[in-house]
Amino acid sequence: MSEIRIQDEYSPDCPIRNVLCRVSDKWSLLILYTLSVNEVVRFKELQRSIPDISQKMLTIALRTLEEDGFVSRKVYAEIPPKVEYRLTERGKSFLLRVYPLIEWAKENIDEIISDRRKSAFK
Repeated sequence: MSEIRIQDEYSPDCPIRNVLCRVSDKWSLLILYTLSVNEVVRFKELQRSIPDISQKMLTIALRTLEEDGFVSRKVYAEIPPKVEYRLTERGKSFLLRVYPLIEWAKENIDEIISDRRKSAFK
């Protein structure tokens, strides 16, 4: 494993910044998690699974995840067009490392929301 000097972390070429900025937006982890639960998912199914995401934001996030090799997209020549998304091996590998964070969030969300409410009344 190569060592990163601390000043390199602030460089645009830093692998930490480069990867995390692409997957730490509001939607990417939810999309990756949804794809991990279902082997193959169509666009509208993804949109229904994440009800507060707009069509535009889902499209943008999927394109970004596809560009980075986390998601693959298969288009079928049908009318209406059929498009399916699935995790790639890179996406699966990434999620293996993220699952502990997802579990931690699930285990702690009630207390976090309670603390937020307490803080809002100060």
